[in-house]
Amino acid sequence: MDYLSEIEGKQAHDPMFLEKMKESSSSSSSCLCVPGPVIVGAGPSGLATAACLKEKGVPSVILERSNCIASLWQLKTYDRLRLHLPKQFCELPLMGFPTGFPTYPSKQQFVDYLEAYARKFDIKPRFNETVSQAEYDPTLGFWRVTSVGVKGKEMEYVCRWLVVATGENAEAMMPEMEGMGEFSGDIRHTSLYKSGEEFRGKRVLVVGCGNSGMEVCLDLCNHNARPSLVVRDTVHVLPQEMLGTSTFGLSMWLLKWFPLRLVDRFLLIVSWLMLGDTSRFGLARPHLGPLQLKNLSGKTPVLDVGTLAKIKSGDIKVRPSIKSLKRHAVEFVNGTTENFDAIILATGYKSNVPSWLKEKVMFSEKDGYPRRPFPNGWKGEYGLYAVGFTKRGLLGTSMDAIRIAEDIQRCWKEEAKHRLAFTNSLLHQSSSL
Repeated sequence: MDYLSEIEGKQAHDPMFLEKMKESSSSSSSCLCVPGPVIVGAGPSGLATAACLKEKGVPSVILERSNCIASLWQLKTYDRLRLHLPKQFCELPLMGFPTGFPTYPSKQQFVDYLEAYARKFDIKPRFNETVSQAEYDPTLGFWRVTSVGVKGKEMEYVCRWLVVATGENAEAMMPEMEGMGEFSGDIRHTSLYKSGEEFRGKRVLVVGCGNSGMEVCLDLCNHNARPSLVVRDTVHVLPQEMLGTSTFGLSMWLLKWFPLRLVDRFLLIVSWLMLGDTSRFGLARPHLGPLQLKNLSGKTPVLDVGTLAKIKSGDIKVRPSIKSLKRHAVEFVNGTTENFDAIILATGYKSNVPSWLKEKVMFSEKDGYPRRPFPNGWKGEYGLYAVGFTKRGLLGTSMDAIRIAEDIQRCWKEEAKHRLAFTNSLLHQSSSL
């Protein structure tokens, strides 16, 4: 389909439209009119959306700033990482995991699954293209997406639909701490941490007690490092499995029959029986239950894979918030000071949408998330969509991808009818001349 010809045909008598197209072709080195949506991001969210669209007969173009699919998983995760939830809750639409995969697939197994997924649906992202700006052009009635390649070459894509699939983990969050420039040891984010092997025998302070921070501490222990864990806030620690099944799966099943508060109470009682009183070890629980807190704030409970036992044994020390860093030491808010060789920041990630998407209605400029809460944050105005911002993991991603594909397919079919009517009208006019 010559989409540019169709656009020009529909608006041939609009001088402002033609002028805009001339400006676009002269100001940019290359311009491509895309018949379907442009998807920004080739992680699980972008792949799932492209697959659902293809299954409905709608083509798409994926732009990816890295040189591979799922770059966060391939390039910015530690070696021992496994899926924290059972595989049946982490499948993308239209294709399950291989039957031989374990309940909790490893990082490499998940990457293999995603690569097989891309092959099955013939998804071929345009790699090394960083989207620098995307803006809706009301004169054209289309989105204009500008990307920058590895050699600085700009490319502009003109499309009817734009899918934001950069997700919740686009950029590492680096907290500011007094004295960071003075500390002589290694300071790195978990996105640059691979294995505890390089920290063998060293004193390492891990900042952040989410799933990543807890697991990095365990990995450091297993490589004979001496880790300490900064716990700055309350946290729910739950066993990864309860009563012979996954805690997450059990929670989902219970929620079908019981109210959320009752399920929370059950989870906390079983956790106390299995793990004991975690506050005794510096891990005080929030006042809200784990599921209620997740729904209200998006804060995920920690699913313990062995770290708590190391805390109980004293192999991992729990420390309060940091006051300041010194040349070889860290001063904590309780007045104590300890020497450390390295600091690992398990401080999470953030959305980068406000840095490139010129839109203020659907996405918040403050945090880069859709303003409307789940499950209504997937659709905006003028053909703008969001996938992977639900704070509900891959399950939320799959739900978004399915909804988006269905909505775009409906628009695609309606516009196909208009295109056919327009073509027939032109044919009728030419035959009558």
